[in-house]
Amino acid sequence: MTDFRIVLATPLTADETWRRVTDWPRHGAGVPFTAVHGDGRTVVARTGAGRFGFDDVMDVVRWEPPRADRPGVCRLVKRGPLVTGWAEIEVRPHRGGAVVRWREDLRVGPLPALFDRPTAWCGRILFRRTLRTLLR
Repeated sequence: MTDFRIVLATPLTADETWRRVTDWPRHGAGVPFTAVHGDGRTVVARTGAGRFGFDDVMDVVRWEPPRADRPGVCRLVKRGPLVTGWAEIEVRPHRGGAVVRWREDLRVGPLPALFDRPTAWCGRILFRRTLRTLLR
């Protein structure tokens, strides 16, 4: 299992934080050689150069923006031919700003379980960078 978590606090409001972390095209700014687009129900991250690359296809299966009485939660299920798993992003008010909790289970199809820990380690670094970029 390649489950990893990232938690970051920001001085932004929960609403602004939610808007930024669910702005799918901006996710590409934090992931090298990647462009992201989405239609509200499906998000596709295309990673590669020229004709060589792959799509990380994700379905948005839960979409609950933050409200005064509860945190915002977005859950994506990865169903690409190479990348599978899920991601869950939670945004809640915290000390005059907001806190983001990003949890992900990332599987890369052909890699054996031996690569789970390095995959989680790389994922944590990559998505922490992406999250910081989104919240700038």
